[in-house]
Amino acid sequence: MERIRTLVVDDSALMRRTLRQIVENDPELELVGVARDGLDALQKARELRPAVISLDINMPQMDGITVLQHIMAEEICPVVMVSSLTQKGAVTTFEAMALGAFDFVAKPDGTVSADMSRVAKELVSKLKTAARTGVLSRLRKGVNRRRDQPSQPMFAQPVQAHSTGARFGYKAVALGISTGGPSTLMEVLPLLPKNLPAAVFLVQHMPASFIRSFTERLRNHCQLRVVEAEAGLTVQPGVCYVARGDCHLVTLRKINGEVTLRTPVCPKTLFMPSVGVMMSAVVDVYGSETVGVLMTGIGDDGADAMLKVKQAGGHTIAESEETSVVFGMPRAAIERGAVRVVAPSYAIALEIVRATGSDAN
Repeated sequence: MERIRTLVVDDSALMRRTLRQIVENDPELELVGVARDGLDALQKARELRPAVISLDINMPQMDGITVLQHIMAEEICPVVMVSSLTQKGAVTTFEAMALGAFDFVAKPDGTVSADMSRVAKELVSKLKTAARTGVLSRLRKGVNRRRDQPSQPMFAQPVQAHSTGARFGYKAVALGISTGGPSTLMEVLPLLPKNLPAAVFLVQHMPASFIRSFTERLRNHCQLRVVEAEAGLTVQPGVCYVARGDCHLVTLRKINGEVTLRTPVCPKTLFMPSVGVMMSAVVDVYGSETVGVLMTGIGDDGADAMLKVKQAGGHTIAESEETSVVFGMPRAAIERGAVRVVAPSYAIALEIVRATGSDAN
């Protein structure tokens, strides 16, 4: 089997040595070069034509964001950003994702980390997945779609809610997403109207320290009210509840009929928060009034819960392979027979509006 040609870029000698060891220790990866700054990185990317690049953000000569823009424009290869676990690092990382980075790995101890072993498995997995055939093309197409996307929402006129007979007077949208999510969600959530007759529950696999910046980014682009999920909040339609990164997002119906949020740390799952845990809890409360949505991501988190939604009489939507940065989670749900509608990312907002009984006319 041909090994995956990998270029490592970081301005820290310690980080270069650590990242080199991580790459060289995996039999499926081949280290073809190491770069110490942005200019060096761009030159080596052009000369070596790697299959994937591990790219630092804060560097002299040329920063990682500028390097990324050149690499995407020249269609060299996919890029995995290596960022710091800080608020500034989060903001810059989301900018990189919007410009076409495949995904990111956060350094455990800031800009220079001596403990990269804690994220070595994650980095290797993302490098391998990024190098798959077709990923670069989908990333570039996504950047172009978002660049050409109208600044105004899809539904300029207020939507009208049809009578659905929902127990709570509104529906629930349970949306799960992972790799490629921060940028892909910008093709969905900003296009939903502020008076959507549904509450939106969102799980995006992401480090806990990034969630606040992520929530703020969504809030600044969406008509919906976007809040970080907190235990005890009363659920309301027209609000998007973003799961925190260190606990699950669970719904609970009280005796008086109100639906509130809980944020347990159990069960222990591969991902925290888990799409499956969230979606299962939502369908337990909302039943047939649940709309399950599963989008780009590695693995199968949420696939079984999507089947539960469908079996309860709810509506299920999966992102198509056409636009999925990684067609893992949606594929798993489709293969289980859990999906009613398969749609590209740019059509999912409309599918959600239809499924929640709204009328854009």
